[in-house]
Amino acid sequence: MKTVLVYGDSNSHGAKPMVDLDNAERFARGLPWPDVMAAELGADVHVICEGLPGRTTVHEDLVGGGMRNGLSVLPAILHSHKPIDLLVILLGTNDLKNQFSVTSYEIAASVQRLVLAARAEGVVKAEMIICPPPVAEAGVLAPMFEGAMARQHDLAKHMEQVATRLGCGFFDAARHITVSPIDGVHWEEGSHDKMGRAIAGPVADMLAQL
Repeated sequence: MKTVLVYGDSNSHGAKPMVDLDNAERFARGLPWPDVMAAELGADVHVICEGLPGRTTVHEDLVGGGMRNGLSVLPAILHSHKPIDLLVILLGTNDLKNQFSVTSYEIAASVQRLVLAARAEGVVKAEMIICPPPVAEAGVLAPMFEGAMARQHDLAKHMEQVATRLGCGFFDAARHITVSPIDGVHWEEGSHDKMGRAIAGPVADMLAQL
């Protein structure tokens, strides 16, 4: 049996689009994209989802809550689930928050740091980088993501360059889904389904080569 670890944020966790800041609901089991992907891959693949709302690539978020730095907790998570055949990283959306003020190039460079950190632990055979779909400054999250639409320019290009340079798999989620117009960040149920089905093939192809 092959093991796939999804390392992500609220969109891997399955958070529903937010109509207000106190409404942090989650889709039922089986509906978030990692669950859909797991169903497509079948019983011979064990999919583990480590999706934390608010998780960034390498940044501490003292406003949103503790332990959101994806780099600092990655080693512990990897060793909790080792050995891992494929590490799937879907991060970068929360880096677009106004408080961090980083460029798309810097977000891609931060994802590179995650891949290199994972390799240093020696428990992962291969990695795939997913570029998240562009955010929209909408709804209750608009003030938090002010300016994000400009900062995310060329994010997919920079992430693909990192994946090529490191020899990782790459998947551009924007070719298949968009964020919800409700809050401009999270995904509708239909987008989770499309994402899970679309990525299952590339993941299966990578696993077949291991």
